[in-house]
Amino acid sequence: MYLEEDFLALSGIQHFSFCERQWALIHIEQQWNENLLTVLGDLVHKRAHDEAIRERRGDTLIVRGLDVRSFKLGLVGKCDVVEFREDEDGFPLQGEEGAWRVIPVEYKRGKKKQYDADRMQLCAQAICLEEMFCCEIEAGYLYYNETHSRERVEFDSDLRSAVQDASAKMHGLFSRRCTPAAVKKRACCSCSLESLCVPQMASKESVATYFDRRLGDLHEKAS
Repeated sequence: MYLEEDFLALSGIQHFSFCERQWALIHIEQQWNENLLTVLGDLVHKRAHDEAIRERRGDTLIVRGLDVRSFKLGLVGKCDVVEFREDEDGFPLQGEEGAWRVIPVEYKRGKKKQYDADRMQLCAQAICLEEMFCCEIEAGYLYYNETHSRERVEFDSDLRSAVQDASAKMHGLFSRRCTPAAVKKRACCSCSLESLCVPQMASKESVATYFDRRLGDLHEKAS
């Protein structure tokens, strides 16, 4: 369990899953650059929050911009959309009649991704909601703006474990104020922090490494 003053941004788990160095540059070193992709992403989230904060659609109560937190994960943040659907096997909801189940919905720019960064962020939201409402959440949805489609995400044990492991590692790095070294990869070209991160330097030998290698070579020749 974490104390409230130790909470980290829940949205950071998406950054961390995508690239640990990107997360550290943003959340430890407070570095940020905008590019077209980040601007488009902000617009998608603003649209999700711009509508009525709370509305009813049939048997579904829709709440936007809901603040959430988890003492277990040490994370705090905001859900784009939380759908409360009437369900006799659900739980009582303050101010409403009947029983309800919870479904978090996260809005994303672009389309469905092969890696789990978005799914981990959604799962972290679900764990927060479970802790706050004392309930169990089986699945949620990622809404992708480019394809106007929803991806159902099952919160299985593997995904939950990945979220817990990532959260623990984030707290460890943050407490030590440690920024991981750059690792050049294909996704770097779309990262708004590429000019600050300079991942291309990761493939080049440092001066210290060069001298260590040369001294080792000289030592071998001398022996």
